[in-house]
Amino acid sequence: MSDVPRVTLAEIATEAGVSLATISKVLNGRTDVAPATRSRVEEHLARHGYQRRGGKRRGDFIELVFHELESSWSMEVIEGVESVAQQAGLSVVLTVSGSRHSPAADWIDAVLRRRPTGVVLVFSELPPPWRDKLASRGIPFAIVDPAGDPSPEVPSVGSANWAGGVVATRHLIELGHRRIAAITGPEDMMCSLARVDGYRSAMNTAGLEVDPAWVRFGDFHTTGGEARAAELLRLDNAPTAIFAGSDLQAVGAIAAARAVGMSVPDDLSIVGYDDIALARWMSPQLTTVHQPLRRMGEEATRLVLRMADGGEPDTLRMDLATHLVVRGSTAAPRA
Repeated sequence: MSDVPRVTLAEIATEAGVSLATISKVLNGRTDVAPATRSRVEEHLARHGYQRRGGKRRGDFIELVFHELESSWSMEVIEGVESVAQQAGLSVVLTVSGSRHSPAADWIDAVLRRRPTGVVLVFSELPPPWRDKLASRGIPFAIVDPAGDPSPEVPSVGSANWAGGVVATRHLIELGHRRIAAITGPEDMMCSLARVDGYRSAMNTAGLEVDPAWVRFGDFHTTGGEARAAELLRLDNAPTAIFAGSDLQAVGAIAAARAVGMSVPDDLSIVGYDDIALARWMSPQLTTVHQPLRRMGEEATRLVLRMADGGEPDTLRMDLATHLVVRGSTAAPRA
């Protein structure tokens, strides 16, 4: 237990040279405070690590924040958050903001005005000053993290990306493939690097050489997968199999194969990653690594609600297991 005395709002008000009423307005997201005054109060609140105390839940909704909405992938997370929120009698407000790394700069002040029960973010990170602002208002948050590697002190739910890359590549090796390529996501995302590291580990363990030309960085979208696969198929030592770091990239890779007259899986085997609904409905059905996106949304929401009720998380970082789902897009290579 800390020996540091707990600061009072009155002390912060005196130090910042404002009234208690102004402190209250800032804490409650009121707009009738001058920007310079608000900034000064925020600095003093952050310096003292002030947080609202008490276990009473505030607000009647969970805010779910994405940087973009890709329908099939996003819906899995949305359904997970909604299912837990509804059980708690809360609604879900959906916000689209920023880049894949963090929300846009104007998001933090807007969410403080909205005052949700808590926030679930699908981003790699949340800037420390924003974490402090949310804490000072008693708004808990958690990151659904298929995309990055948040700081250790940030509550987050991720998945076993490295293991997913290993199991996908091992499946292709066990089918008899030796020239196996990988199309992962953006080079500045931890999950992209982890998945391709899993691919390399499986290849190295099997004693198979990895041609540097076989590793391509994409964007997790269909067009990127098609473009990178087309590049691979033009190589002199073109692969007989491709591990795509997302199902959408796998769809693009199948399109690239068909464009040059190749059949999947007879001429080219393809493994995806995510196991979105589309994987079960395309032709051929897609062999893929199941990433538990819906459960990631559920667990992140449970984490937020536990903190909103005054509890402490059992763990700040939860990594859920991935597993391979074998369907029709993979087969042994032609003799």
